[in-house]
Amino acid sequence: MLHSFRKTFVLIFVCASLFAPNVIATLAAQEKTPTAEQVAETVVFVYGRRELLAQIRRNGIERGRITRATEDGRTEEVTYERRFVRGENNLKDKIRLDQKMPSMEYSLVYNDGRIWGIINGSVYTPRQEASDEFLRRTRQDIDALLRYKENNSTLTFVGKEKQKNIEMWILDVTDRDKQRTRYYVSSKTGRILRLEYELPAASGGQNNKYRKTFHDYNYVQSTLVPYRAVLYLNDKQVEETRLSTAVYGIKMDDSLFQSEGS
Repeated sequence: MLHSFRKTFVLIFVCASLFAPNVIATLAAQEKTPTAEQVAETVVFVYGRRELLAQIRRNGIERGRITRATEDGRTEEVTYERRFVRGENNLKDKIRLDQKMPSMEYSLVYNDGRIWGIINGSVYTPRQEASDEFLRRTRQDIDALLRYKENNSTLTFVGKEKQKNIEMWILDVTDRDKQRTRYYVSSKTGRILRLEYELPAASGGQNNKYRKTFHDYNYVQSTLVPYRAVLYLNDKQVEETRLSTAVYGIKMDDSLFQSEGS
């Protein structure tokens, strides 16, 4: 049975490798101006197909390293472990992010619409900006486009753009909270090259402009994953995330996503 299961995934991987370029080429040839849904569905297909993504990435563990620029100009190194269990949409997801720095270790957990932190086994309420940043890692990211149907998001095709000889489709995804994220998708490969979004500045005035770029793509269990992502704030690099290992479709202990007394 296990042998048959593996053969199925190998077959899916081979089919995706063979047919994805043809699908994109056909779309580019037949539709000078593709629809928003055509672009989105092409991306979903390239990253592993909706059915496979739902099966493989229903849960998982991702480990890696984050390099951050602090407000006082220092560089902060963090190792992280992210566990997740997907619900029927992102509101029903369970997410736990464990972070380890030389001076401290702590966790942030999202479950049942709530966010809390854990330090040395004690539960605390994180600052609002920490909670917002935690949610942005999922809701302003690649998954927000891959799961646009589940999340009941709205798609808008903005147009096409060419930068450094790379032709891109530009797609806006607006979530149920009216937060818009703009995706730049290679019209040649169907991969997301970067995304952009804006948020109000804490001090008021003009919005802060965020840009996140994705690099070093590779396949993990027949699904496409970027191993490096770089986040910019107002054109200044503030964070780099490097994924070291990812394992999907594994059993997850639900106690990891529970607070004491829940």
